[in-house]
Amino acid sequence: MYPTAPDHEKYAGDHDHHIPAGNVLAPGLSPHGATRVYAPPYIVSSVQSSRHVGGEWSSGLCHCCDDPANCMITSFCPCITFGQIAEIVDKGSSSCAEQGACCGILLATTGLACLYSCSYRSKLRGQFDLEESPCADCLVHFCCAPCALCQEYRELRIRGFDMGIGWEANMDRQRRGVTVAPIVTPGMTR
Repeated sequence: MYPTAPDHEKYAGDHDHHIPAGNVLAPGLSPHGATRVYAPPYIVSSVQSSRHVGGEWSSGLCHCCDDPANCMITSFCPCITFGQIAEIVDKGSSSCAEQGACCGILLATTGLACLYSCSYRSKLRGQFDLEESPCADCLVHFCCAPCALCQEYRELRIRGFDMGIGWEANMDRQRRGVTVAPIVTPGMTR
């Protein structure tokens, strides 16, 4: 979740400050008892995301349960997740409803909606310079489309998109400069 004190500070004695090895520091405290502040991870805006180092996906293909709500939605109705992804990847040129309906029709009539959704994985990878892993996009979607959709959804969220509001609202937020204030733990108390 949030970064915590390094393991060597939590579980071992601090030899630089002459704390015996048997004494364990409380997480978040310095050797002198002062509270350390660990800021939550920041959300990358779409402007910053263009500077994001490409290459690796921010989460693995099988880490679907990192976002349980999206995992459940994608398991029972992958068309919703696909529509949200497609609207962001297409930069608003198509709506979530249109793309979700296309996916649903393909899924209901042919069962091969994965052949359509894999093209959006390729577009997403191209936009953010992501590697084609663990295998080719079509194989990822053919073998495990729900996992692929969950991974793509998480990638866009980590890069600063609010998937529930669509492209236009995300761009409006960016223009207004909406940011989230960092969470700071309270200082020392008596």
